[in-house]
Formats: sequence, C-alpha cells, structure tokens
Amino acid sequence: MELRLLDSLATIPAAAWDALHDGRNPFVSHAFLQGLEQHGCLRPRLGWRPRHAALYRGGELIAAAPGYAKDNSHGEFVFDHAWAHAYARYGLDYYPKWLCAVPYSPVPGPRLLAGDAGGRHQLLAAMDGALAHLDASSLHFNFIEPAQLDDFGPDWLARADVQFHWRNDQGWRDFDDFLGAMNSRKRKTLRAERAQVQRAGVHLRRVHGGEASAEDIAAMHGFYCLTQHEKGNRPALTLDFFRHLARAMPRNLLLVLAERDGVALAGALFLRGADTLYGRYWGASETVPGLHFEACYYQGIDYCLAEGLACFEPGAQGEHKIARGFLPVLTHSRHRIRDPRFAEALAPWCAEERLGALRYRDAVLEHSPFRRPDAG
Repeated sequence: MELRLLDSLATIPAAAWDALHDGRNPFVSHAFLQGLEQHGCLRPRLGWRPRHAALYRGGELIAAAPGYAKDNSHGEFVFDHAWAHAYARYGLDYYPKWLCAVPYSPVPGPRLLAGDAGGRHQLLAAMDGALAHLDASSLHFNFIEPAQLDDFGPDWLARADVQFHWRNDQGWRDFDDFLGAMNSRKRKTLRAERAQVQRAGVHLRRVHGGEASAEDIAAMHGFYCLTQHEKGNRPALTLDFFRHLARAMPRNLLLVLAERDGVALAGALFLRGADTLYGRYWGASETVPGLHFEACYYQGIDYCLAEGLACFEPGAQGEHKIARGFLPVLTHSRHRIRDPRFAEALAPWCAEERLGALRYRDAVLEHSPFRRPDAG
C-alpha cells in the first residue's frame, strides 16, 4: 500500500476517481472538485490548498479522499474558531490543518471513497498515520454521510449540528398533495407567499445546465456575487466555474431564474444527485415579497415532486425552513487532534455540543407544520 498526497486532482484520471463512488452525490465527482481547482475557486489566499489522499496498491488506485490543507476555517460550515483561539492562547499553531470535505459546500456525503469498507478503513488508517508526518495540527472530516460514520472509532472526536431537509416520505404526487399534509394555518401561509410572487408579475423558469444560455449562466453568477457582497464576503466561485458546471454536469446543474418581462431579477442555483436536490446559491437585484421562498424552496419542492426525487437539502441553517416543510436532521463530523492534551480537553466539549444538537432537533420538531397522525 502506498499513500500519496496530491496537490491537484488533475493527477488522477476522472474515470479512476469516479469509479471509487456510486455517483449519487455530485459534490464528490471529479468534475465538481477538479472544476473548483481548474477555474480559480481555491486560491491560496482564501486558505484552500489541495492535499488529496490517494491510496494505491500495486499502482492501482483503490481509495481516495478529497483533502485540503487549510490556513483558516473559511468556507467549511463546521465552526472551530474557538479551537484555533485555544491553541493561540498557548502559543501553538492550529493552522495549517488537514480537512477532508467539499469546499464551500455543507452537504452530507461520502468522504472516504473506495469500493468497499475494507478500502475505506485502509485509507483512514493511512491518513491517520500520515498526520504525524505533516505540518498540520489535526485531521477533520466534515459532513460525513451516516453510512460512513461507523468507519470512525470512538477515539475520534465527534461533532454534530442540525440542518433542515425536505423528504417525500409520504409519497406526495404534487405540490397540492404536499400542502394537504400540513395544518391549515401553514398551508394558508404557503399559498399566500406563492400568490405574492404571481401578483408581482414574476415568472419562474427552471433550466438545466445543458439547456442554459450563456446569458442565463452569467445572470446566475451575478446574483450569487450580489449575495456574497451583501454578506461582506468576497465571491469565491468564478463565472468560469459556473460555466464549467453547465458543460461538465449538464443534467446535475439546475437554475431557477425569476423574470419579469423577460428580464432576470433573481436566481437560485441547485445541484441534482441521484435522488436528492441540493440548494446552493441565491441572489436578487430587486426585492419582491415571497420571491426568496418561491425560488429557493417551493420551486425546489415542485422539481423534486415532478422528477421523483426523495429528498431536498436547501443548505445550512435557517429555522424559517421548518414552516415550509423542511424538518431538522443531524449532520456529523469527525476530528483527530494530534496534541493529546487538546484532544482530551475537547472531548467533553464535543459531547455537550452533540447533546445540545439533539435537544435542539427534538425541540424544533415540536413546531412541525405537518398535521399529526391523530389529527385525522
């Protein structure tokens, strides 16, 4: 076995990388990850330096993980600034750290890519062993899908958080069917929000990447940049990357463009997996009541119902999502801290955080918009 640490995904053929996963999650595809590198989204000044792990046996790639040497915690959505501050108080460096995740994407999915559990275990052991030889304080796996949690032993620090996901567990056929499962007050609210957009004369157009015009892509990138600037962020994703997604992942990319008199005034960008829709970015040049909910949530639900997708993950955070049919679910990450003193000190903190996430999930579920089974 040979573990290689690679500073570019271009050194691995796309077919070899994609043979390691089932293709259900678009964020771990070679096209998505290599596109970020190729089109200027992972600039060193943003703190992202590719350091992918590739495990070879006799020259054959048998397992891999998307990895990055991080000089900050930007674009991760698993917040560890307090950990970095603790290191600094003792005159130690928390950065660089080694992160296994999808940049800028708080999306649960596979992180250890291999044909079987044995390959995942060998890769994880090799990465764990390599950490001592790297100039890194720690190794982190963010937003691990539940199916891979058992790959990590109890000696890994475990963290949890809450996201809001829509699932079609009841076999809804269309949007009215979905609304019929809600209590009357929530149902009325959703219908009123959708009616606001119609009265404003706004038309919503859904288009896949392969059908999108150059103007559609440029408009969506402009809306994304507007939102980033409003939040005080410098946009990390480039227009060339958006164009790349449309070319390389034409069916996975979905745009929802809001137009009035043929002019786009807002847009939302999604990626589609095998059975899940992922909401990613939104922006608008004009404020229209209800438009954010329509473009980002209701159009996505409509699309899932029309396409037979089972799940819709609209992104991180946002309690306002529960009133619109998105229920809380736990997300998971695992962490290896090289310094045993810090690892020991962080263990009870992580346990309390997980307990808090469980309590929050259960409390939020009490506000579900859906009618209870005993309500008839």
